[in-house]
Amino acid sequence: MNITNDIVTSYIETLYKNDNPRLRELRAFAEERHVPVILKDTEGLLLNILRIKKASHVLEIGSAVGYSACCFADSCGCKVITVESDKEAYDAAKSNISELGFSDKVQVRFGDARDVLLQMAAEKETFDVVFIDAAKSHYREFWDLALPLCSQDALVICDNVLMKGMTVSDEYDPGRRYKTSIRKMREFIKYITHLEYADTCVLPVGDGVSVSVIDKDLYIL
Repeated sequence: MNITNDIVTSYIETLYKNDNPRLRELRAFAEERHVPVILKDTEGLLLNILRIKKASHVLEIGSAVGYSACCFADSCGCKVITVESDKEAYDAAKSNISELGFSDKVQVRFGDARDVLLQMAAEKETFDVVFIDAAKSHYREFWDLALPLCSQDALVICDNVLMKGMTVSDEYDPGRRYKTSIRKMREFIKYITHLEYADTCVLPVGDGVSVSVIDKDLYIL
């Protein structure tokens, strides 16, 4: 299910363009094999946000084939660290990033994101944008571990927060197959929209995107 009208979604997709032909090829490759990559309207939104933010250091949680990380680096020349826990996806991401010529800008780290983020905190890494697009039931953990890595006024962006409408209503999960993930996502959305140190909006773009501005002066470890 699209969370917006199918006709509207189809129209918006006709407006999509990525000026890098090799990135277009990678998207087509992934879509043909049903490998999840960010939706076209989500990609357009994120790339404009990165340009407006003038992002220099981006953390991505969930690499898949490395498509979005390459898009980020290509769009604004930022450095990207992307984290992937699946070995096959990690290997594919490393290969694609190298073949596309982004190895100098994009670094892939393998492992459970929770462990990798703790290591980054110990190393005093900082980021001005964090993009969370991994296991939906772990978004709260990823958020809490990413916050110490955020610079002042950093953006934390989370994808797929409306989960094909299931976050909004149980009618979109009639078999209750995803009830645990839905419950956790609802709890996560309530959590991030009530934090004093985060100014959050949820947008009906793609499969739902939350965008949060972090005020580190109000954040207490």
